[in-house]
Order: sequence, then structure tokens, then C-alpha cells
Amino acid sequence: RWFTHFYVVSVLWNGFLLVWLFRAEFLGESLPLWIQDMHHALGGDSQSEDMGNEHFSALLVLLLLWLHSCRRLAECLWTSVFSSGVIHIVQYCFGLGYYIAVGSTVLCQVPTNVRNGKELSVQICWYHIIGVTMYIWASLHQHRCLAILANLRKSRSGKVVSLSHSVPFGDWFESVSCPHYFAELLIYVSMAITLGIDNVTWWCVVMYVLFNQALAAVLCHEFYQKNFSSYPKYRKAFIPFVF
Repeated sequence: RWFTHFYVVSVLWNGFLLVWLFRAEFLGESLPLWIQDMHHALGGDSQSEDMGNEHFSALLVLLLLWLHSCRRLAECLWTSVFSSGVIHIVQYCFGLGYYIAVGSTVLCQVPTNVRNGKELSVQICWYHIIGVTMYIWASLHQHRCLAILANLRKSRSGKVVSLSHSVPFGDWFESVSCPHYFAELLIYVSMAITLGIDNVTWWCVVMYVLFNQALAAVLCHEFYQKNFSSYPKYRKAFIPFVF
């Protein structure tokens, strides 16, 4: 349940960055000086050239990130049923910092002067279509899997009747133990595609998500196997048919 705080911070912070980037791109306004200072500290000024359609790509990815945070916040508040588990203070602080840093990373893909008074040329490219389509597909499956987990602790009327763990079935659970973690990876891959595929910085973010989610998936998979003797042996931990 403490992850709710992460998504509150992400919705507010990344929504704030999204508004300012939108105003800079479409209205020709300058980013606040403190954002420009942060941008410079993170190395964003190294991209001094006008990258044309990559400005729109960054804006689109920041929008996708904000929408993802909004959905996850809504799921934490109204879908998921949490146990009494706690989180380590170090992990909590790191999580808060991560959701601030990840939006700032997107912002740093464009220079602080953004457009220099020029109008933004919005051109939908093939990688935008593929990325957004993949994003929607992965998000839908993640929501379905989270709903399946929540329903294990609810009666048919929707009332919470238990906080214990049960074996989930349905959707991607038929292939892996933690499909919601796999969907999270696909969501970040979709953003990498939307940025144009060749953005090395965002692929580093994807690699972090890969290792982070894979570790969590393995721990959950081992928990299922240890506590449920009849747990399906054909299920993988994280990636269907692979890992």
C-alpha cells in the first residue's frame, strides 16, 4: 500500500513537467529557471540541436508516463487489496526519488530552449503508433491481472473477505507467476519505442525495470512454489516460456 505514495508523487511531479513541456513546445514559453538548472545538472544541455520530431516523442512519452501513474494510483486506491506488509525505509525513499527522476529523464531528451520560438511540427511516425499500441495492450493486461489478484481476496459482491495469498488463474497468469511485472516491463519498452528506439538513455531505464521486476517476480514465484504444493509447474516466473 505504500506504493500509493509513489504514484501520488509521480502524478503531481510528472503532471507538472508535462504541463510545462507542453507550454514550452506549443506556446513558446520558457521553462522555469529552476527546471533549467536541474536540466543542466542532468546533462540535458548537451542536446543543443533542434531534433525536430523527437520533441514530440518526448512530450508523448511524458504523457504516457503520467497516464501510467494515474492508472496505477487509481488501482491502488480502488482495485488492489493490500495485506499488512511493510516496506523498508530505504526502498521507500528510493521509490520516491525514482518517480521524480524518471520524468526528469524524459524532459532531458530535449534542450532547455526547446523550440526557440518555432512552432512544433507534429508528425506521427511509425514508432509512435507501435509504441502507443504496445503501451495500451500491456496496460490493459496489467490492469486485468491486478484485478484478478484483488478478486482473490473479495467475495462476489466485492467485499474484502481475506488478506491471505491464493493461486491466481486467468489472463497471463496461465503463463507466468507475475504477469503484472512482465506488463510493467513491456510498458517501459513501449516508451523506448515511442522515443524512437535508439534512445540509449531510456533503454538504461528499461534495463533497470527489467532487473528490478525480474527479481521481484522470482521471489514471488518461489513463494508460490513453497507455499502451494499443487502450484502449476508449467508457469515461468517472469517472461512467458523463457524465464
